[in-house]
Amino acid sequence: MLMASLFFAIVGAFAKILSREMPSVEVVFFRNLISLLFVASTIYKYPIKQSGGKLWLLIFRGVMGLLGVLAFFYNIAHITLADAMTFSRTSPIWTAIFAYIFLGEKISKKGWIAVFIGFLGVVFIMKPSGLTFSKTDWIGIFSGIAAALAYTSVRELRKYYDARVIVMSFMLMGSVFPAFFMWISNYYYIPSLDFVSAKFVLPSGILWLYIVGLGAFAALAQIYMTKAYGTTKAGIVGASSYAVILFSIFVGVALGDTLPDFIGAFGILLVVIGGILVARGKE
Repeated sequence: MLMASLFFAIVGAFAKILSREMPSVEVVFFRNLISLLFVASTIYKYPIKQSGGKLWLLIFRGVMGLLGVLAFFYNIAHITLADAMTFSRTSPIWTAIFAYIFLGEKISKKGWIAVFIGFLGVVFIMKPSGLTFSKTDWIGIFSGIAAALAYTSVRELRKYYDARVIVMSFMLMGSVFPAFFMWISNYYYIPSLDFVSAKFVLPSGILWLYIVGLGAFAALAQIYMTKAYGTTKAGIVGASSYAVILFSIFVGVALGDTLPDFIGAFGILLVVIGGILVARGKE
């Protein structure tokens, strides 16, 4: 999971650079297309061994993963990499709540305290003026919710599918739908939905190298993450995954992001603490 976290931070760096030249939905398209080809190529060397039987859950994982990444990449283009990554890493907190609502899993008093700490951290990061939240705040919250639903399905799907098939279901959705969104934007463009609605911009020069790097590291990150969840307890993996925020701070600063101010850093710390406490509670 530490390796996956480092790779996710590198993916964020490539996405931030590419977002300066093309819309975020196009970055998502290339990210998934290159990754899909990369993962599919491993099937020839290591054939798939699985039982299958959960097709609709596999599709659900792909759709939720796509929505989460669309929201996440949009925020990467508009706020600091560390803040965008922290929003997405609220997913374990949302997972605990969804499990309580839909699956009837109990949350202890310590668990509710952890959830409260995590949400308090999000408020510090958003720094709302009164009760007003920015567009990136709402999209950031949504990225965490979608990721939570996707990761929850991974824990069930790993019992039936090869890790690469789970990853490819997400990447296939993430290639087809962004391509459709960009095509339809030539005829119907909705400014308020610019995180999914944008016209295609043909890359040139070194951007192609960044695109290949984006896809390759995204594939590696997905594979390592999926293997981590399939190897040991989810709580251990979930706690380890917060290393991605630390990596993202350093990578973001290298790309020109400012260091988080005291309030923002305190918010990030609260989200990390809340998430780790929720993860430990799942042991």
